[in-house]
Amino acid sequence: MNNQHSIFHLATAGVQGLVPYQPGKPISELERELGIENIVKLASNENPLGPSEQALDAIQAALPELARYPDGNGFALKNALAEKLAVIPGQITLGNGSNELLELLARTFLSTSSEVVFSRHAFAVYPLVTQAAGATAKIAKAKNHGHDLDAMRALINADTRIVFIANPNNPTGTYLPGRELLDFVQGLPEHVVCVLDEAYYEYVQKQDYPDSLAWLDDCPNLIITRTFSKAYGLAGLRIGYSLSSPEMAGLLNRVCQPFNNNALALVVAEAALKDAQHLQHTLEVNAAGMQQLMQGFTELGLEWIPSVGNFISVDLRRPAEPVYQALLRRGVIVRPVANYQLPNHLRISIGREQENRLFLDALRDVLNDVQ
Repeated sequence: MNNQHSIFHLATAGVQGLVPYQPGKPISELERELGIENIVKLASNENPLGPSEQALDAIQAALPELARYPDGNGFALKNALAEKLAVIPGQITLGNGSNELLELLARTFLSTSSEVVFSRHAFAVYPLVTQAAGATAKIAKAKNHGHDLDAMRALINADTRIVFIANPNNPTGTYLPGRELLDFVQGLPEHVVCVLDEAYYEYVQKQDYPDSLAWLDDCPNLIITRTFSKAYGLAGLRIGYSLSSPEMAGLLNRVCQPFNNNALALVVAEAALKDAQHLQHTLEVNAAGMQQLMQGFTELGLEWIPSVGNFISVDLRRPAEPVYQALLRRGVIVRPVANYQLPNHLRISIGREQENRLFLDALRDVLNDVQ
């Protein structure tokens, strides 16, 4: 008997059919493969400024206590979030990144008889957690590369348990205005949980972007997920949080693993939350970098998907994979998004001015060389 074959077939049908999530290529891997130095990574929507000085100081101060288990309830961070966001600590659930919260939601509400609705071009983790739970994905057509709420609404039925909405959406950077989104959430049946994924909400500078926290009291089936990985520059520590009714938070805490957030993540997130100056600097660098890339694309005769996040997807008008590979050979890491049904696009994270310039120069050379 082939043991590997038999072990594979012991897994559930949903897991057997999964394709593992492919993260952005790390700098160290490209260095090993090609022997390149001074690599520019604009692939994973990370904060090019890194953590704030206050956050780094908090790490240093916490190091002597690493032999102790972390606070499994996250008391200090939950209270800091509650004060900042004007909610109660009982509405907050902490996760090992907001991705873990998406998985907890799937484990809490999905079964093999459930259906999940999300949009085409939506975040890759939605189909992963759906399939792993054995549930059925219903994918709505996109509208201008973003969510078509009418199309999503039409897919909801008696078996629907979760609707995933990323606002802003990754990888397209599109967003939904408040009035349109609120009407959708309020119109959902009682048996449907609406997951509003706001991983990039800090970056949005649009007047009609919603204050979704104001909806929680009237929308008990709504849960909002956020993260410290993006604007706060803490991707390496993996910490996120959700905001919901206390009842929903209580359900998630039933399936959450003990001590799911490490001690450093808890104290650093609390420190980062208080550093408004670093966050403001992050937003300024991002806005300037977005303008720089859009201007560069204009000069290259390229179109892009308008984005309100810290990334932008550009249409190369040709298969993007060869361009991506050629950029790698020049020491520039970006993100192909063919797995999001965008085979001609590359997603570029906003970097510092010099990083953006190196990317644009490399892209110009590659487009001239690669046919």
